[in-house]
Amino acid sequence: MEKAKPEAPHVLILPIPAQGHLRPMLKLAELLSNASFQITFLNTEYFHHTFLSSIDIHAFSRRFPKFQFVTIPDGLPPDSPRPGKGIAHYLISLTDAAKPAVVEVLVSLRSKSGRPPTCIIADGIMSSAAVAAGEEFGIPVLAFRTYSACCTWTYFNLSNLVEGGELPLPDKDMDKLVTCIPGLENVLRHRDLPSFCRLEKADDHLLYDFFIAQASAMRRASALILNTFEQLETPFISKLASIFSKIYTIGPLHCLSNVDDPTALASTKSIFWQEEKGCLTWLDSHPSKSVVFVSFGSVVTFTLDQMLEFWHGLVNSGKPFLWVIRSNAIIGEDDPRKILEDLKDNTKGKGSIVSWAPQEEVLAHPAVGAFLTHSGWNSTLESIYAGVPMICWPLFVDQYVNSRCVSYVWRVGFDMKDSCHRSIIEKMVRDVIEMKNEEIMKSMEEISKQAQESVKESGPSYCNLDKMIQDIMSVNLENINRRD
Repeated sequence: MEKAKPEAPHVLILPIPAQGHLRPMLKLAELLSNASFQITFLNTEYFHHTFLSSIDIHAFSRRFPKFQFVTIPDGLPPDSPRPGKGIAHYLISLTDAAKPAVVEVLVSLRSKSGRPPTCIIADGIMSSAAVAAGEEFGIPVLAFRTYSACCTWTYFNLSNLVEGGELPLPDKDMDKLVTCIPGLENVLRHRDLPSFCRLEKADDHLLYDFFIAQASAMRRASALILNTFEQLETPFISKLASIFSKIYTIGPLHCLSNVDDPTALASTKSIFWQEEKGCLTWLDSHPSKSVVFVSFGSVVTFTLDQMLEFWHGLVNSGKPFLWVIRSNAIIGEDDPRKILEDLKDNTKGKGSIVSWAPQEEVLAHPAVGAFLTHSGWNSTLESIYAGVPMICWPLFVDQYVNSRCVSYVWRVGFDMKDSCHRSIIEKMVRDVIEMKNEEIMKSMEEISKQAQESVKESGPSYCNLDKMIQDIMSVNLENINRRD
């Protein structure tokens, strides 16, 4: 009698509900599902409806029949705004609620199939919940850090900053070099540390303690997954190898695929914002590398003064610009919609303002010559892959580290952190498109080529994805043999 085909691996996915984290996690889940894995993807109850409205769930289910979504609480009342009292309180509530919720899901999955999932893949920020549940059930946990390797290494060394007397910051010299993070002694300045290291707000102290706790829990994971590529961050990946015996670098994940038509994947779609595709037609009317694309992501907010400084700087540069301004991006004003309408009217003939754009398509458009960005990691990788130099204006957490890498380590753009003045914006736009374009593009072209090569079928990131799939299959087979 022919031997029955072994059960497929079953992976429990635990993301956090933020677009910059959800999209790479969903992309990874889709790639694993395409390898015939069974996937259980956890969403918070609050964001689940919004998430499902962004995808064609029926088409998704037909494409991935072994893929299911399960909801868990985030610890806040249904009518409470997110992040509520602040990002620190929200993350603490989210991870505290996730611990018992993940255990409950694992119990349910085991009772239905007679076995628990093969492994858990959790966002690194959810490490404490995932590792605790994994250890209780004897399930390996793979920590997926959606930040850069450099930033991940920085987080593992946060406690060194206090022990070395660098936190709280001893003086106001923000350009003083950090001395107690191995491998970054001559790279990071005090101003380049994650935003909460400044300990300026009440939230900062909570965030600092939170991220130290998650990094400590992450050390107990079986492996580390990174959305980066080996050639870009070799020194920091090597440092992380002192903590993890297995590291899978699978980036740039947004363009890594094992499916025939990657554009049909749900992870290619915006989750929380409706894209205005008409901006691509607007770009068609502009010369090659002439347009500045401006987008500060799905979370960043501005004061009116900051927004006007950017607007004047862009207009004074004389370069056409495509600027993404979300409807909720302007804070501290009674009628932000009216302000935005007036700004759009004043921009006609100089540029275009949209509420959300298909960023990967915009960056790939030949008319785009520069990217003014918040330096979120997904945006940074997308810009590198497209070969578009950056101007960085970081405001939150890892973005400070990323912008330093862009300007100082990889030399593919400029860093204007801690500054928001029209004259600086004007100068940097001119420099990145005209004055210093040649030297920046020389670095960018080399790194962009490496990024593109890494995700080809024989490239290191593609091979690392395949290695991870094979390793999970081996764990699954071991579990089956142990039961038999």
